[in-house]
Amino acid sequence: MDTALSFWNNIIATCGVLKIVISHRDPEFTSEFWTNLYDIIGTKLSFSTAYHPQTGGLAKRRIQTMEDIIRRFSIRQAYNTSQNSTTGKLPSLVEKGCNPLFPVDHLKKTLLNIHSTEKDSHDMYNRECDTAARLIAKAKKYNKKRYDKTHKEPYFKEGDKVIVSTLNFNNLKGPKKRRDSFVGPFTITRLIGKNAVEVRLTEKFSEENPVFLVSLVKPYHQTGENKFPSRNKSQTP
Repeated sequence: MDTALSFWNNIIATCGVLKIVISHRDPEFTSEFWTNLYDIIGTKLSFSTAYHPQTGGLAKRRIQTMEDIIRRFSIRQAYNTSQNSTTGKLPSLVEKGCNPLFPVDHLKKTLLNIHSTEKDSHDMYNRECDTAARLIAKAKKYNKKRYDKTHKEPYFKEGDKVIVSTLNFNNLKGPKKRRDSFVGPFTITRLIGKNAVEVRLTEKFSEENPVFLVSLVKPYHQTGENKFPSRNKSQTP
């Protein structure tokens, strides 16, 4: 009954009596009440075929398009009018020097403080940009302090033995989930700045790039043979 009242108040009251209604086979639409109601008002009720979504494809596509439009607009406006955690300002205020006015602002009866003269607007814009730049610099300093507190750059030198990540290897065989995360050991032949090293790969990995970021390299620690006597010995790749 609720569906019938909603249909009558929102559809028929605004659009008039419909000639044809295409609906899925929900009990609310296949019931005797609905069938008799449509017969009385002269509307033909057409049901979609089971497991055939193409029946109402045009309407669904239009609804999807409208949802995409509204979603994009809503996300953009929500981001531009939300306070940024780093700058403490609204992106729209930093970009344009003022906040956009929306219908909700009229409903709340609260007007934005928009300066009337060009000089005042220009001064406000520069002031907001300076404040945002200062807060961004402060946030960078804070984030760097937190990062440096727990992060330690690995130290390597030529001749060190390391294992390297197979994350970017393209020529390994077998299922990816069963591959070794790291392979080696390999010997460092050259340091490339502070962020990369070059290693001497074996013939098995000769097709791979021998230069790796330090984040993809770990020091190799050889385990004593007497510590795990039952472990199968494998040859170095």
